[in-house]
Amino acid sequence: METKLILSTFMILMAAAVSNLIAQGFKKIAPTYINLLMGLLVGLLPLTNATVASFNNEIFMTAIIAPLLFFEGQNTRVLIVRRKRRLIIGTAVGLAVAIAAVVGFAVHTLGQVAWPLALIMVAISAPTDATALDSVTGGRLLPAHVGTVLRMEALFNDATGLIILQAGVLWYTSGQLALGKNLMAFLWSAGGGLVFGAGLAFGLMILRQWLLRSRWNFASSQIIIYLMTPIVIYLLAEEWSLSGIIAVVSAGLVYNGEAQRSRFSNPRQFHLSVQLINFGSEILNSFVFVILGILLARIMTGFQVGTGQHWFWLGVLVYTLAWGLRYGYARLIHLNQHEALIFALGGVHGTVTLALALSVGVLTTSDNQLVLLVETVVIILSMLVPTLVLPRLLPAALTAKQLSPKLATMRQAMVAAGLAQLEQLTLTPAVKASVTYDLRDQLRQNRLRSFLQQWRQQSWEPVQFNGDEALQERRALMQAFDAERQYLYNLALEHRFEPKVIYDLYSEILLAESLVLDPANQPE
Repeated sequence: METKLILSTFMILMAAAVSNLIAQGFKKIAPTYINLLMGLLVGLLPLTNATVASFNNEIFMTAIIAPLLFFEGQNTRVLIVRRKRRLIIGTAVGLAVAIAAVVGFAVHTLGQVAWPLALIMVAISAPTDATALDSVTGGRLLPAHVGTVLRMEALFNDATGLIILQAGVLWYTSGQLALGKNLMAFLWSAGGGLVFGAGLAFGLMILRQWLLRSRWNFASSQIIIYLMTPIVIYLLAEEWSLSGIIAVVSAGLVYNGEAQRSRFSNPRQFHLSVQLINFGSEILNSFVFVILGILLARIMTGFQVGTGQHWFWLGVLVYTLAWGLRYGYARLIHLNQHEALIFALGGVHGTVTLALALSVGVLTTSDNQLVLLVETVVIILSMLVPTLVLPRLLPAALTAKQLSPKLATMRQAMVAAGLAQLEQLTLTPAVKASVTYDLRDQLRQNRLRSFLQQWRQQSWEPVQFNGDEALQERRALMQAFDAERQYLYNLALEHRFEPKVIYDLYSEILLAESLVLDPANQPE
């Protein structure tokens, strides 16, 4: 089992890596769609599909979804949650319950589906996916208010869907719908998860901050404690019948304030944490959509004709009615017609929905396959429809292709400023050649032949600078970087270019300079 799990992880990671590389050649297509298609390919090919183990809901939620939601929570300010708490409750709880009741009734009445199964079907499609939302906007800009509401909904409505699903499962197995019991379960799960996650995160934050300010601080240990936090909180919360999802989100909210006020206590450690978070988020997001593709492929290839032919129309019914209710709710909270349409389309479903469908183990074989097929239709429609419609409703953001010419021009002028500064210095030929190569490497235009020549000299014929030349090299690089920063500063004062482009280049210079200055970055 352990070997199979390792092989599965390796296969999915490789699929994510390859699909992300391919996505660089198709800038008009969101990378998540490339991840999804790669997952479909892995799931459809017998050789690769056999390498991937069967889906394990507990591992998926613990090792992937919990850290992702924790990072999402950390990127959200607590002040925003406090200000919009009523809206969050209305959207994540009220809207989800309304959709469960109305759409469940329609599925029962029009689709001739038993009430408990209809409730299970609709509850599974309640959680929305903030990550999937980013993939369907087509690089367009969401209205700030609508984007905030959609993200808050995606962070907090998973618990509502889980409780409604538990109610449907209990109804399915016992034949009784205990509303009072389910209401108390919801309050315990959501409220308890919120308090537990925030409380435990606060305690761990105090511990880490004390360590940071003591002689016991050790960066790698701190990072391990931090990265394990969402997994530990999720497992403990679930063990006590609390919402692990709400717990990790609230933990992330606590850590948002910590990150803002302790970043300069140990800048190297903080920078490492930020890079690990960004790297982890990118990998996990790609991982999720590759898994989604594999699961969709397996569901569709495992379809049996005897299951029934109305599953497609049930999926269309669930998605369409939920869309209508979302639009009506948006109008109710005073969004204008344009914003309401965007909000309705923004209810995108992803892997969490499919994970919930796969987690229900009490259904008969035919009911289980019906639920899986319906949820597959809902997921595909919730991603496909906004992908086609939202780009027509949203203003275009500056794309990498549009920024590329400006960025290239600025980078050329920036390096030229550094090289001009280099000409004013008195350097030995060897030092000047070395620094010139390093500065030109910022343009990423040094040919492979040139790199291999430098690599050979460094590896086999190392040019050992004496003490004076080593000092010359460092000072030359410092003065060249200073000239490059001054060029960018003057450019920013002219207000002719987007600040983000200038800040990105400025940050690159600072990082390059840290490689020159920081002893920890110096090779042996």
